[in-house]
Amino acid sequence: MKPAVLALQGVHTHIGPYHILHGVDLSVPAGSVTMLLGRNGVGKTTTLRTIMGLWSASAGQIHLQGEDITHVRTPDIASRGVAYVPENMGIFAELTVRENLWLAARAANQAQTMDEGALTRIFGFFPALKTFWQHPAGKLSGGQKQMLSIARAMIEPRVLLVVDEPSKGLAPAIVDNMVEAFAALKRDGATILLVEQNVSVAARLGDHVVVMDDGRCVHSGDMASFAADESLQSQFLGLSV
Repeated sequence: MKPAVLALQGVHTHIGPYHILHGVDLSVPAGSVTMLLGRNGVGKTTTLRTIMGLWSASAGQIHLQGEDITHVRTPDIASRGVAYVPENMGIFAELTVRENLWLAARAANQAQTMDEGALTRIFGFFPALKTFWQHPAGKLSGGQKQMLSIARAMIEPRVLLVVDEPSKGLAPAIVDNMVEAFAALKRDGATILLVEQNVSVAARLGDHVVVMDDGRCVHSGDMASFAADESLQSQFLGLSV
């Protein structure tokens, strides 16, 4: 097993009076895609938001490359090379596609200095972003906004990509492009933690799988083995690939 880029140990999260996470233990090995699966409402998004510091862990520890980030502020976590693609896409509607990508490219001091190779690659996966380069992001379709959200995470190398349900509500052709983009990042050695309801997408991308239920991690293992075992899928997800 490769060393963990991200590790959660006994993480609890409360949101107001509600106890959402109940001692989450989770490891994300370097250079691989870890799929976080589970039925709706079991704590997957809360786990991602707690990792990013958007909600504070009430107990337990979160380590990024061996450093304790449990109570580190969200901007400081991002500055350590963690990109977050939330379910609500997290783009700036009033800014153009170009300006959205520039803001995500921390190494570029102006839009003209964004990495041309990275942009060429992004346009190859998501040609609509080149077409609408100077258009306000808020005018894009839902699928195009999701493309932009993923492109913002791809614009420069990251220590870790944390992605929440990227295929939700997208047309199959766009999902295929998205899978190809993540697969290319994976081939380049990227480390990705990805929440996904579409188990066929998870099977195509994932190296490892962690399944959550009732605020806990109840299964972890090899993604291919999980995808091939209908009894496990039925037990933990109530469905089969």
